[in-house]
Amino acid sequence: MLEDEYLVVIGGKPQGPFFKDQLKDLKISPDTFVKTRGMADYKEAREVAELCDLMGFKHSAIPAPQYYAGIDSRLLAVAIDYILVLFVYVLVLIVMVSFVESQYLRVAFSLTGIPLIPVTKIIIGVFMEASERQGTFGKSWLGIKVTDEQGNRISFSRSLLRNFLKIVPVLTLGIGYFTGFFNRRQQCLHDIMAGTLVIKDRLV
Repeated sequence: MLEDEYLVVIGGKPQGPFFKDQLKDLKISPDTFVKTRGMADYKEAREVAELCDLMGFKHSAIPAPQYYAGIDSRLLAVAIDYILVLFVYVLVLIVMVSFVESQYLRVAFSLTGIPLIPVTKIIIGVFMEASERQGTFGKSWLGIKVTDEQGNRISFSRSLLRNFLKIVPVLTLGIGYFTGFFNRRQQCLHDIMAGTLVIKDRLV
């Protein structure tokens, strides 16, 4: 395979190599994955300047999302976040009840604070997913982040919408999460509605 030859993903399988002139006959699209010997990984055709000039595509300086986080890693990230919030909640609760002598009040403090756990988790998600980190602690530790459908950092308003819409999968008894199994980009229902993705870092 020469430097000016391209492997092209057609029907989900790499084919070629092809010279640049042959790519016109293949009628590749901007989102077709291609690779030369000098590339560490596949890129979309719109990311390769010389192919944009050849095919008339609009060049995209921002790499398009390529690797999407699976439901398993997303659920693990959620579990990590809840464990962290629960840990902090328990520490705060221990401090608070240490100043209360009544057993009844101790139980009351413990029970009334439980609804704050998911609320705190959502608030953390809204701010952290709109930050430069682009994800909560759990997501960051697992190497995944939240973006818009073009791979850009999401705004605070979109993050707020995404986290608010998480109530939809809950109201559908979890069905909204199962859409991720049948979606090429593994988007859950709230991601589809908010126009967001949960991605893994590309190799390049």
